[in-house]
Amino acid sequence: MAGPSGKADPGVQPKLRLDKWLFHARFFKSRDLAQDCVESGHLRLNAQRCKKPGHGVAVGDVLTFPQGGQIRVVRVLALAERRGPATVAQALYCDLDAPGADASA
Repeated sequence: MAGPSGKADPGVQPKLRLDKWLFHARFFKSRDLAQDCVESGHLRLNAQRCKKPGHGVAVGDVLTFPQGGQIRVVRVLALAERRGPATVAQALYCDLDAPGADASA
């Protein structure tokens, strides 16, 4: 984020809208579906219920939300500028529910 001088402030961690990140990471087929999940109150950001799709998500945040018939728990590893192929999307997060996932990382 740029300060008054137009230069990036090194002390500010970059963030991305929650609905955009969910869409870029390919958890939802559209941003509308991601917004609906957040607004319905079914998503938790760092164990706190979040109902604002525009809330900022940063590297290191943990998201918990329903997808299909399961509850997903993922740690944000990176932010993306756009929605890319599935291989790129999988590099944006660490699935903490997956067998062998390192929950302490």
